[in-house]
Amino acid sequence: MADKKHILTYAGLKQYEDELQELKVNKRKEVAQKIKEAREQGDLSENAEYDAAKDEQRDIEARIEELEKLLKNAEVVVEDEVDLDKINIGCIVRVYDVDEDDEMEFQIVGSTEANSLQNKISNESPVGHALIGRTIGDTVEVETQVGTISYKVLGIKRAS
Repeated sequence: MADKKHILTYAGLKQYEDELQELKVNKRKEVAQKIKEAREQGDLSENAEYDAAKDEQRDIEARIEELEKLLKNAEVVVEDEVDLDKINIGCIVRVYDVDEDDEMEFQIVGSTEANSLQNKISNESPVGHALIGRTIGDTVEVETQVGTISYKVLGIKRAS
């Protein structure tokens, strides 16, 4: 079975590449030093520092493997080439919530980068999925866990 493609923006790609570099270059050395120091303390069977360092090493290696797999299967959206006539991954969308009488803005990203605290919603989320392909002036009905929400598309722009 083929691995799932991970859709990323350039910013997301850079973030994951930087994290991978940090883990490989700095964190590996730090944890190797902790293990070395813990070994020098003698009996490893009752050495909490050694156990903690080995756990940290395992977690770092697992994250490195995860990031390498993610980056190997990454498909980067070129934000400068995004068509601003319709909503797509990489766009920042301004919508009007009809029910709440409120405007909001969020960026449509791949599921790997989604982060509601940064107003980044996944193209696979109910709202993201409903908005993909829509144009300014369109109104969409989105089925969510709390019921149906109506959004009117007010603007589409590139992420900067």
